[in-house]
Amino acid sequence: MDVKHMSRFERYLTVWVFICIVAGIGLGQIFPAVFQAIGHMEVAHVNLPVGLLIWVMITPMLMKVDFAALGEVRAHVKGIGVTLFVNWLVKPFSMAFLGWLFIRHWFAPWLPADQLDSYIAGLILLAAAPCTAMVFVWSRLTGGDPLFTLSQVALNDTIMIFAFAPLVAFLLGMSAITVPWDTLLTSVVLYIVIPVMLAQWLRKTLLADGQQAFDAVMAKIGPWSITALLATLVLLFAFQGEAILRQPLVIALLAVPILIQVFFNSALAYWLNRVVGEKHNVACPSALIGASNFFELAVAAAISLFGFHSGAALATVVGVLIEVPVMLLVVHLVNRSKGWYERGYRRC
Repeated sequence: MDVKHMSRFERYLTVWVFICIVAGIGLGQIFPAVFQAIGHMEVAHVNLPVGLLIWVMITPMLMKVDFAALGEVRAHVKGIGVTLFVNWLVKPFSMAFLGWLFIRHWFAPWLPADQLDSYIAGLILLAAAPCTAMVFVWSRLTGGDPLFTLSQVALNDTIMIFAFAPLVAFLLGMSAITVPWDTLLTSVVLYIVIPVMLAQWLRKTLLADGQQAFDAVMAKIGPWSITALLATLVLLFAFQGEAILRQPLVIALLAVPILIQVFFNSALAYWLNRVVGEKHNVACPSALIGASNFFELAVAAAISLFGFHSGAALATVVGVLIEVPVMLLVVHLVNRSKGWYERGYRRC
């Protein structure tokens, strides 16, 4: 496993997030009036500073997606089938169940009662947004088929434009959590539709000058995404600081269903690809996209729907906190099990 494929920002994301937690909590305690003013900078329930940061965060990642790669779907129908099954039929529903089981029941005595629904909502938002950018990193670390990786990301993003809002609304409804449809649809337009359109226009414009020019620009703007994410996290923890200081156990408890979800979905997709006879370099990215999350979108939607102070926003941030170390462990496991996988593959 060669982590040199990861940028410094990506490799140490957990460290940066931890620093943001400390910085955000500290700044929120020292300058409460400043962050209250930032929190009130809203238009139609959309916080303008956060909206801008999220666009900067998401757009460079979406520029990597080539929707022309949808034509490659036919080359690995079985692997794509496994990806879609795990991402859209297993992952969101299993997370809703885990949220109900852990948050509403097993962990309820140790969590603030008025935030239980909000925590579950954050977990659902996290699970309903399949990974878009980091899966390219995980795929490279496992020697994954780049065309398959690109095609499954393009297909997932296409489905997400249409399915994210109704799926989230349905699962929140099943969990007895009410979210106004207009707010949910506004979030989809602001944080999926517009960024996708903007990113694809920028991609086409840059590629008109050649692949080398495109790669040069992407290298320059790549760190913008993580920088904007970290700035957003500082704001979040400035608002969440008081609650976290009162209940420091909350982050650890929220991590439990997320960790179970990661290992369950990656193992299921990996095994199903072996069963249907897909190659290892297809099974790896198929398993990894189901385990990882488009956490930038989840954070954005949580803030829009429930606000900075919500348990939903905190739950999505916990997903960011554990993303890199847990996914590197999954990468290590699929690399180490290649021999086992291919013995089963040859019998198919």
